[in-house]
Amino acid sequence: MAPTPTTTEAAAEQQQQLPRKVLGLAAHDASGNLTPIRISRRNTGDDDVAIKVLYCGICHSDLHTIKNDWKNAIYPVVAGHEITGLVTEVGKNAEGSFKAGDRVGVGCMVNSCRSCESCEEGSENYCSKVVFSYNSLDRDGTVTRGGYSDTVVVDARFVVRFPDALPLDAGAPLLCAGASVYAPMTRHGLAAPGKHVGVIGLGGLGHVAVKFARAFGAKVTVISTSPGKREEALDKVGADAFVLSGDPAEMKAAAGTMHGIINTACAGGAVSMYQYFALLRPHGKMILVGLPEKPLQVPAFALVGGGKTLAGSFIGSVRETQEMLDFAAEHGVAADVEVIGAGEVNTAMERLAKGDVRYRFVIDVGNTLKAD
Repeated sequence: MAPTPTTTEAAAEQQQQLPRKVLGLAAHDASGNLTPIRISRRNTGDDDVAIKVLYCGICHSDLHTIKNDWKNAIYPVVAGHEITGLVTEVGKNAEGSFKAGDRVGVGCMVNSCRSCESCEEGSENYCSKVVFSYNSLDRDGTVTRGGYSDTVVVDARFVVRFPDALPLDAGAPLLCAGASVYAPMTRHGLAAPGKHVGVIGLGGLGHVAVKFARAFGAKVTVISTSPGKREEALDKVGADAFVLSGDPAEMKAAAGTMHGIINTACAGGAVSMYQYFALLRPHGKMILVGLPEKPLQVPAFALVGGGKTLAGSFIGSVRETQEMLDFAAEHGVAADVEVIGAGEVNTAMERLAKGDVRYRFVIDVGNTLKAD
């Protein structure tokens, strides 16, 4: 829901009173054009850590937000929720958790109500008052601004440790894409040897889903509408098999073989949901992690006939994100990235809109974000 003008004006006034001035990249209108800007952040509070941002991944939701596709942009928008960097300051209540120089990350959330059932059970990503890392109203009334900036100040409860074995650039997308596919695989019993996991779509989320499923010891099949993705899936990303969803023979051969499907694309069109569900074994599960633009058409018989489940999953909790990073470091899982300079970000957004990236852009904030 878009904030009302009154709420937005109050937030802007509150924002100006913040003492710390830092450099960021902001979109000022629905053109989405990003330019350097001086923004205000709070000083490091007792519960906070301040982080020098070194890298920040570009998620497709960043593009949607700066373009105001979801009609909720609070301009100027400083996007970015795949943030990695080094701790520079630690509040007194966070000193037992972090120290200056620690390698850390910040994902999609920076706050929550902390008192609802979801928060109390460690699922703050499902809190109805979750505060996102950018374009969200924080509890103090200010607008959150993300990792397209040289510094962030974040409550320590929403900061995760970055293992030494995990690179800060190729690891950055794991804070969103990685958590989004790791959490549902572990929660729905797909993270085990002997399982057969299907992955619909081979993009930013899909390629990471393949890598995690392989690391769990599962057999992995990529399902795609694009014939050109076959070689990528098998030779580059490491899938065990590939199914062209528009080929009836390939779909029939794979029918009834998969324990679960991670659906990152959720496309309808020529391939029906019934056909996708036919790939599952009895009691198989399809978990949606993509957000389709149109409502899904799911025939009841596609579910009832085999006792199958359609579930959704939204990013991951802080605990799941930390667990995912530790697992990724242990098993050598990282995103395939194209590292860009801050001056290339608008071109990167244009390419992202066309699907011209394999598979995630990451901004080298620490070395390239400079004032004009």
